[in-house]
Amino acid sequence: MPALRELMSIDLISVPPTATVAEAAQVMSLQHIGAALVVEGEDLVGIFTERDIVRALAAEHDAATHDVREWMTKDPVTLDADVSAQETLALMLAKGFRHVPVTQAGQLVGIVSMRDLTIR
Repeated sequence: MPALRELMSIDLISVPPTATVAEAAQVMSLQHIGAALVVEGEDLVGIFTERDIVRALAAEHDAATHDVREWMTKDPVTLDADVSAQETLALMLAKGFRHVPVTQAGQLVGIVSMRDLTIR
């Protein structure tokens, strides 16, 4: 199976941790993505997904006033760009992930989704 570097998206869409749930949802909708990376400075501090939006709304929180930092997955699991698609798929299935940030030499270089792994 191919390595993540061959399957990942290199178009990194990010929001700051201070973005509101509504702002992040708008970015995700406009970009047609299911997850946004949460970046502070140059550091990946979280990942914010469609599931997080649903959790925030289900808790009856105002999406316009609550920050993504309250709902994001902090310090998300990352995988190296050389990891195989097979290993990645196994991890994602075991952990219930639909998106995983990809790094190379400790630097964020992409993101891979379950869809990326299953349509190729």
